[in-house]
Amino acid sequence: MKYKLSVTKGFASAHCLREYKGKCENTHGHNWKVRAAFSGTKLDKTGMLIDFTDLKAHLDKIMSYLDHKFLNEIPPFDKINPTAENIAVFIFEQLKTAETAEAKVCEVEVWESETSSAAVSGER
Repeated sequence: MKYKLSVTKGFASAHCLREYKGKCENTHGHNWKVRAAFSGTKLDKTGMLIDFTDLKAHLDKIMSYLDHKFLNEIPPFDKINPTAENIAVFIFEQLKTAETAEAKVCEVEVWESETSSAAVSGER
């Protein structure tokens, strides 16, 4: 049996898209929403894949790095465009530190608005 669990958090930040021909080239902000998902096939002795509390703590740490910042000024977005896609990849990579032997990060979805999101998933 395969298990998948997720938590959702948010942060607010500003960015501008370099080399973009349109209004998003100008500095603007978003109230971002992030959903992080972990998957695995074996539960621990308490019947959990990974503790939601632990996962939320890891995601909170990442959100605090991004929250109320001008993303273009902080690594890695000082070098790469802070698109929803690149933010999803950044969060996905950061969440690898929360992985256990049984639970691996499998997907991160980032919404920049109520109707627009980007997701990245790992090959597991």
